[in-house]
Order: sequence, then structure tokens, then C-alpha cells
Amino acid sequence: MIKKELIERIAEETGFLPQDVRAVLQLALDQMVDALANGERIEFRDFGVFETVKRRPRIGRNPSNPQQTYAVPARHVVRFKPGKMMKEKVGDVQNA
Repeated sequence: MIKKELIERIAEETGFLPQDVRAVLQLALDQMVDALANGERIEFRDFGVFETVKRRPRIGRNPSNPQQTYAVPARHVVRFKPGKMMKEKVGDVQNA
């Protein structure tokens, strides 16, 4: 699913105009990005948790030439941990 499809589904279900849904969804996504950039944790009960974690520096290797190595610096990445409801629903889909 892409953002456009999500907007269309929400607009259909709620009766709101797609451009209004798009504006609210984009504002929510922008706020989430800002919060993560500030080191905040975002938690949606039963859905999951978004947070930033720091990855340690490591040595990378060229897959075509494994002898060739390079340093990968430490960096912050976004991690998502699914909540209980998502684990149950996605787990049921995977087992079907």
C-alpha cells in the first residue's frame, strides 16, 4: 500500500475529502519525523513503538571483493517494534 491508497481508503471510510485526509496524514508524518529527529519515542498502543537507536561503528566489506574493507561510522537509525495486536494479526497472515 502506498500513501495515496491509504488516503483513499480513509476518505472512503470517513467521508472526508481526500485533500483533507492528505493534509492531516502529512502533518502527522511530519510531526513523527520531527519527534524522532529530537530523540523522542513514539508509541501507539497495540500498534507499535518507533524509536531511534545508535548503531555502533563497524567494518564493512565489498561483496564483490571481500578483501576490500571500509569503515562504517556510527549512526542513528529508526527502529520499529510491533505491538501486540500487530504481532497477532501479522502472525495469523503469515501462518495462513
